[in-house]
Amino acid sequence: MMERHAPNRRHLSKRSVALRTVAMFEVTKAAIVLLLGCGLFHLMHKNLDDVSERVVQVLHVNPEGKLSNLFLELANHASDRNLWILALGTLAYALVRLTEAYGLWREREWAQWFSLLSTVLYLPPELYWMLGHSSRLKCAVLVTNILIFLFMVSLRVNGRSTVVRSIQLQSSIRNGDQSPAGSASGVRS
Repeated sequence: MMERHAPNRRHLSKRSVALRTVAMFEVTKAAIVLLLGCGLFHLMHKNLDDVSERVVQVLHVNPEGKLSNLFLELANHASDRNLWILALGTLAYALVRLTEAYGLWREREWAQWFSLLSTVLYLPPELYWMLGHSSRLKCAVLVTNILIFLFMVSLRVNGRSTVVRSIQLQSSIRNGDQSPAGSASGVRS
């Protein structure tokens, strides 16, 4: 009788799944920004007035409206140099997001700290934009970033308490205390 073996699968904890979900969110942001950066490279050496008029037509917006005027104004002030700077900025941003995603996927502590800090920096402007002109997309982005922030805070608090317990355990073992939790007060007499 042939014996069947289950494939060697790594069982992921809820924490690992959550970190990988956040990592995929970061990869998605990086991909979107890279696509925008590629679009900027594509616009170089083109008549941006024609491009902005075409965008207004494709979006079916009022040619005399605020959005169409914004596109035309941006086209009037854009130069190849500015497009290069913006494209390189999108590349740098995408590389940072991809680095963060790699660290989160590998469950690295530095990536968790980085995610916590970068997310908390996004919250005030997102809240301001949400209060100014709310939309479902803005609300979804704000809620997502709040959830990521709370998750990262909980990881860092729990991670710190695990490290503290480990240090206390090592200290108690060195001092000859055989109980795993050390003394009740944490102070040896």
